[in-house]
Amino acid sequence: MSGSVVVGVDGTGNSVPAVRWGATEAAARDLPLHLLHSRSSQPSSVRDTRRAYDRRRCGTEVLEAAEAAARAACPDIVVTTEQVSEDAVTALTERSGGASLLVLGSRGHSAINGFLLGSVSLHVLGSAGCPVVTVREEQAGAYAEPEIVVGVRNTGVAGEPVLDFGFTAADTHHTGLRAVRVRQPPDLGGLAPDAGLPPEDPELIRGERKALTDALRSWRRKFPEVDVTEQMESGRVVPVLLANASQAGLLVIGRGVRRSPMLLGPVVLAVLHHSPCPVAVVPGV
Repeated sequence: MSGSVVVGVDGTGNSVPAVRWGATEAAARDLPLHLLHSRSSQPSSVRDTRRAYDRRRCGTEVLEAAEAAARAACPDIVVTTEQVSEDAVTALTERSGGASLLVLGSRGHSAINGFLLGSVSLHVLGSAGCPVVTVREEQAGAYAEPEIVVGVRNTGVAGEPVLDFGFTAADTHHTGLRAVRVRQPPDLGGLAPDAGLPPEDPELIRGERKALTDALRSWRRKFPEVDVTEQMESGRVVPVLLANASQAGLLVIGRGVRRSPMLLGPVVLAVLHHSPCPVAVVPGV
């Protein structure tokens, strides 16, 4: 399974867009597709039965349907399937250690709640050893829009995995890349909300722009065919990233190594729940 695109399949409609997206990505990267189903994710009516045979049969049917969907999307890819009894978080996290990419589905989208993620997805996103892409139903087509947006939070070594993933994806899909770095406004301190922001220091802004340019230089050389747009903006991180992703096929963000019970930071969670396009969460170094 090393280097494969792994898709978590739970037997609900949430998995279908993830399977199609994963199949398209596997075909584009010339990688095998591995479909993983945990019997712990089955409906309670099946999971609670004492007959292990029924649970296995349900899992087999789920995987057969997922494989058919994958082959319908990309007939020539290599597809493998796996059914496990361990819980989904453990199984997906373990498989992520040898995968190139992990793909998960969501429970849909609404104007109020945004991108709805279950507890399994949130735990896997926070602990996976490879990049994880979340996809919802209306995003079943891979890279439907012609641009990949990369949120460049770190311009040093810590930011390299995010840029590596973003540039590789852009090069693979022959699409442009928009590197967005957000400079947050200074703390207003005791100023009234309507007092307006104090003017920003031009030297600091130039320094931020140079840091972004320097961080991208080696990646431009490595991927000369990728059309890169450098974008510096002042504002709150989440609104800026979401606005730039409104016409994107993929939004790529990084996550740090967190040792607290909350494995994903507030920015990552907000982006995941409200992004208008699929989101790739890349583990840091």
